Amino acid sequence: MIYSNRLQKLDTPPPLLADYPQFVEPLPCGDRYLAPPVVDEPNGDLTVRAWRYWYNVRGIVEMENRLDAKATAAIVVHPWGIDDGHGLVTPEPAGLAFFCVKYKNVVCGDHLRQVVNPFLRRLRDRVGLVGYSMPGVEDALRKLLYASITTPPEQLKPEEGERRLRDVLRAHDFTGKPLVSELELGLQVPARSYLAQTPSTDAYHGYNGDGYWELPMPVHAALERRPTDLVFYDGEGYEKVRDYLKSRGIRHVLLAGYCTDMCVKGTTCGYDNLSQDFNLFLVGDGTLATYPGSTTPRFATQVALANAALWQLVTQVNWVQAD
Repeated sequence: MIYSNRLQKLDTPPPLLADYPQFVEPLPCGDRYLAPPVVDEPNGDLTVRAWRYWYNVRGIVEMENRLDAKATAAIVVHPWGIDDGHGLVTPEPAGLAFFCVKYKNVVCGDHLRQVVNPFLRRLRDRVGLVGYSMPGVEDALRKLLYASITTPPEQLKPEEGERRLRDVLRAHDFTGKPLVSELELGLQVPARSYLAQTPSTDAYHGYNGDGYWELPMPVHAALERRPTDLVFYDGEGYEKVRDYLKSRGIRHVLLAGYCTDMCVKGTTCGYDNLSQDFNLFLVGDGTLATYPGSTTPRFATQVALANAALWQLVTQVNWVQAD
């Protein structure tokens, strides 16, 4: 297929990443251009406007793509159920999980309710499938709660699964060790010795308590799921996910989730993997990046998306429209 790389400069383009400024800082940029669609299916009934940054062009390049909705999967990476009133709890006094601290996990719940839920609700009856990627492998408890590649919806037993999940979590003590009180520093380079002994994100060595990472991780309670929504498990590998999606006729993926700079990029259902085999559109404002040292994800998410746009096509929640 020959692609005509015609670029038309845009005079008054719509803003980038400006719909949810409480979560993502709008991206100021210079020149912007409209290019022909990269994906333009004859029976396309899903419009996905997308953009990327191209240094050689000296600006943002956008295109209006047309996708077959039934050949499209909407996948949310790592909507972990932590500090959501339903699943795991961040261990105290010094444990870490998900966005590391409780108030940041609460922000993620707000993002799910305000951004991701409406997005999925609008598209669920149109796209080929909705899925979530979660850690580990399918276990006996989550097999009762979530449909998967190997577990069809009709085999679910959600009431039993919820009861067993409550029992497991109630029996767990979400208490870990306190911060270390003394360190023995090296004499030659004490700064290096100090940092080596106090890693910034230590979720092990007792800080999270015994058995924390063996607990079954549920999907976040803020997500409005249907029994037909699928869970893909990181520990079962990308090839299994890829082959299953292809068997369902999926050619395109709309990817959202947590965290933009880490899991959405590099895990089993991250864009590094999926973009090799599918037309991948990263739903920018449907993600949140890690934001150490800051009280808001706005700026870190903007930077993570600007970097992703060097290699991926980035869209936005309101730029995905079904006919």
